[in-house]
Amino acid sequence: MSRTVDLAYPFTGRWLVQNSPADRVPSHGTTLFASSRAIDFVPVGARDRTAPFTLRSAVLPEPPDAFPGFGREVLAPLDGEVVAAENDERDHPAYRGLPSIGYALTQRRRVRRGWRALAGNHVLVAGEGVVVALCHLAHGSLRVQVGQQVRAGDVLGRCGSTGNSTEPHLHVQAVVRVDVARASAVPVTFRGVIPRNGEIVDAG
Repeated sequence: MSRTVDLAYPFTGRWLVQNSPADRVPSHGTTLFASSRAIDFVPVGARDRTAPFTLRSAVLPEPPDAFPGFGREVLAPLDGEVVAAENDERDHPAYRGLPSIGYALTQRRRVRRGWRALAGNHVLVAGEGVVVALCHLAHGSLRVQVGQQVRAGDVLGRCGSTGNSTEPHLHVQAVVRVDVARASAVPVTFRGVIPRNGEIVDAG
C-alpha cells in the first residue's frame, strides 16, 4: 500500500461525506481507475441538507442549480502543479428517485469511455509523489490551467454536475501517476483523519 497523504479540505463550508474509505475499501465498490480509496463530498445548505426531495425529484430530473452546493468554490488540497484539466463538459441534470434508475443503466457506457467520462470536468494536481484528482466540476468554472503552480487553498474551479454524478458533488482521489487508468490508489486523510459516511465536515 502506498503511503497515506494528508490533504487540506478542498472547500470551505459544510459538506456531507459519502463513499468514504473509512467505512469500506474499495470505497466506490470497485478498484477500476484507482478509485478504491476515493471519497465524495456533497455540499449542504440549511439544516445540513441537500436540495429538498419532492414529488418532482421522485419522477423527473432536476436542474443542478437547484442544489445548494452547485457553484461552490473547489480549492487546491495541496501545493503542486496542475498536470491535467478539463473544463468543457456541460453540467447535466441531477437524478434522484426514479430518474436515478435510468441514469444508473447508462453507467457502463461511461465506464467504456474511460476515466475522463466518469470524472467530467476535473483538475489533477501533482504534489510530492502523489497526484490528486478533483472531479465533477462545473462547466467553464476552472480558474487554472495545465502547468500552473498552485498552493493549498487556491481556487481551482466550482462544484458542478459533470461526469458520473447524480447530483452536484466533489469526488476526490489520490493516485501515483497522471495516467489514472494505469495508476494505483493512494490513501488520503484530511487534517489527519478520514471522515466517515454521513459525517458533516465543517471546513470553516
